[in-house]
Amino acid sequence: MNAAARISDYTRSEPARVYSAPSEPQEHAAALNETAVRNGLDMSVLMLGAYQIGDLINASAEMADYLYWKDSMKRDEQAQQLIRSFARKKELFDECMRFGHFHPEYHRALQEAQTAQDELANCQSIKRFKAAEERLDELLYEVSRILAVSVSETVKVSSNNVRDEGGCSGGCSTGGSCSGKCG
Repeated sequence: MNAAARISDYTRSEPARVYSAPSEPQEHAAALNETAVRNGLDMSVLMLGAYQIGDLINASAEMADYLYWKDSMKRDEQAQQLIRSFARKKELFDECMRFGHFHPEYHRALQEAQTAQDELANCQSIKRFKAAEERLDELLYEVSRILAVSVSETVKVSSNNVRDEGGCSGGCSTGGSCSGKCG
């Protein structure tokens, strides 16, 4: 066996190396890919696991509840009328916002948009849909958080809600309640 063949055999049987982060993003992506190949990581296994998690979420009570109330809201003619009315009022207000409170219709448009938003919030099918949507969002957040923490304690997970885990609600500068975890 010649030297080139021995070197080739050595590199194929070489144990997995520890990944060290390069300085450039392109180098980072290439190094991750090289490390994954070297360690025998099969991306299809990860993707299959992700799809299995997706199937479990799709079969959950939270998803069934969300889909039921979404369909119920779409079939509710009063809800659809309120949604259309709110969209028109919001469009008018957005047009006034281009000029700010100096626009002659600004205050009227603002009041009408707020009234339409309040009417939306009081519609039972919309209220139930929003509650189901929040429960599904919470499930998705928890799954994402568990996945992130299993990779690293420092990985951040986005959420649609401000949680007690960090950040401000209302903020220090707005006079809202402050957790003191802003910075």
